[in-house]
Amino acid sequence: MSKKAFHNTLYTHDNLYVLSGLNSESVDLIYLDPPFNSKRMYSAPVGSKAAGASFKDMWTWKDVDEYYLETLADQFPALEKYITSVGAVHSKPMMAYLTYIAQRIIEMHRVLKETGSLFLHCDPTASHYLKSLLDCIFGKQNFINEIIWYYKNASRGKRRLAKAHDIILWYGKSKNYQFSKNKILVPFESGMTLWRYSRGGQAGKEPPKGKIPDDVFLLPSLNTMDKERTGYPTQKPLALLRWIVNMASNEEDIVLDPFCGCATTCVAAQQLGRKWIGIDLEKQSVKILVQRLSDDAGFFKDFTATDQIPKRTDVQIVPPTEPVKQRLYKEQKGKCKACGQNFECRNLEIDHIIPKSKGGGDYYENYQLLCGNCNRIKGDRPMEFLRVKLETMERMTKTKIFFGE
Repeated sequence: MSKKAFHNTLYTHDNLYVLSGLNSESVDLIYLDPPFNSKRMYSAPVGSKAAGASFKDMWTWKDVDEYYLETLADQFPALEKYITSVGAVHSKPMMAYLTYIAQRIIEMHRVLKETGSLFLHCDPTASHYLKSLLDCIFGKQNFINEIIWYYKNASRGKRRLAKAHDIILWYGKSKNYQFSKNKILVPFESGMTLWRYSRGGQAGKEPPKGKIPDDVFLLPSLNTMDKERTGYPTQKPLALLRWIVNMASNEEDIVLDPFCGCATTCVAAQQLGRKWIGIDLEKQSVKILVQRLSDDAGFFKDFTATDQIPKRTDVQIVPPTEPVKQRLYKEQKGKCKACGQNFECRNLEIDHIIPKSKGGGDYYENYQLLCGNCNRIKGDRPMEFLRVKLETMERMTKTKIFFGE
């Protein structure tokens, strides 16, 4: 993947497949504001810039590859056990939601540079579960801050305290994450510090320009009359994203938002001289992004919108040869990756985990062995299709046996 491919591109596709097509350690900053699993359906009002855009914020196993949870045990055994336990503590939908998010955050961790940061925007619906999930993937030692966005202008609570804040979890890929503190300094609340530099023990020294802010960011949420309002559900203020982008990246860095919605992150990155990658399933995002960048970030030429999935260029192309098959056979212990049945090596076939039609390539990490039957059922579709099909066939078989057919 050329450097040019990172120049301001909006992908309208499932972010899991787009992320899997990006090179490892190619992104400097990731901000994501995923659905919160609030059990609501959001739609933009008629007449707004985002009219026609909508998304559901509720999750079942139909929305996620349940089989993927089993594959987590190989790479992230603690994560697999943790998500499974959430099903008992909370609910199956929350377990499905965390599996959906985990699939994508694992890919985000891969594409993030060693000096990069991830900011995950959430609310109390799932923030405590998401923090543990991030600890499993990024490592608890790479947790930096729990940032409170206090928007203050909340409605009054009737039987509990009014909700007036969101949470942003900040993790670094390593301890070498970028932190541009001089770009986010705020004035001192009192003149005592400046007095020390003028008359006290620090006399004669250059006084600081301000102080590093604390982890509570006071900023009103957007109201219906706000000029930057697009009508897009759950839109966040541009000032919030500018603050994050300024704090954790430098000019010419690459900023990624895998749930970019109305493209606020992309606009902030453009205004601050960063390159950006936006991903969203909603094709309405293209129209909103073009309009917002034209209005808010000035005239621009270097912009691409595509529904094509990128292809990695940092992995070695490995043809599906017999030695590759033998290696996979040994790793899978002679079992079909889907149905789990034992077969002789000659009766198993090499399959692409991420189909080529979804951006998957000929590299070893994208290979698995399936029996002939499973491979025919799967075709060029993702693994979740195969699992659902196999489960349906199993239920039908049990039903026939029960009724004596």
